[in-house]
Amino acid sequence: MKVISLGFGVQSFTLAAMVALGELESVSFAIHADTTHESALTYRFAEKWTPWLEERGVRVFTVEPNIKRSDPVDNGWGMQDVPFYTINPNGDRGQGKRQCTTAWKITPMRRFIRRYLYEEFGIESPNPGAVEQWIGISLDEFQRMRESDVKYITNRWPLIEKRMTRQDCVKWLDAHGLEVPPKSACTFCPFHSTAEWRRIKNTPEDWKEAVEVDRAIRQARPPYDLFVHPARKPLEEVDLRTAEEKGQLSLWDAECSGICGV
Repeated sequence: MKVISLGFGVQSFTLAAMVALGELESVSFAIHADTTHESALTYRFAEKWTPWLEERGVRVFTVEPNIKRSDPVDNGWGMQDVPFYTINPNGDRGQGKRQCTTAWKITPMRRFIRRYLYEEFGIESPNPGAVEQWIGISLDEFQRMRESDVKYITNRWPLIEKRMTRQDCVKWLDAHGLEVPPKSACTFCPFHSTAEWRRIKNTPEDWKEAVEVDRAIRQARPPYDLFVHPARKPLEEVDLRTAEEKGQLSLWDAECSGICGV
């Protein structure tokens, strides 16, 4: 059984679209692990393009983690799994352990796959390699490749096999008249770049959630204060301006001397 891990980012959507257009062999289904905290732009993209995939033979199932959304600091909400930045009264800085990918994506997907195998085929204990899971990692991210840690799933990376980078995926989508997805990540992900934080700030729904989470987690693990941004200050107070907006001279304001890269 072949399954696509679909996050509705550039690479995983390209993978699903290639199957939909017959450039890759068919799969049993694509499975979208929705953390329930994705960007509003990602949800709008998924709503638009899921029917397109399904009309072309790629069934899409969506799964969610078993977490509560009522209280961000309640362990049941899952925030203990996120690697927030920390600082204690002595000024010591650190970062929490990253467990959100496993808890919010991998575990829900595997739970669904096991249930599907049982309900469709009556299989309670899948044989080794029973499931081939396609993961949308491109050539420029090869260091993210990991073998499955369960015997019944074998990971496969078709974009790596095709020697495609993320930019190749963008070009492929453009060439086929398909929309390029926005970056897929939780609104409050501690690993956002400054550019991504600016994008989030320009999307009111996303900024509102990120600020609410940042405020709610502050005193969740005494004696440490927790923050979503590495500046370790309230998100509303972080300076997200570009270097040019801060008045710094851009490298590209002057004419190139022709020796770049020499």
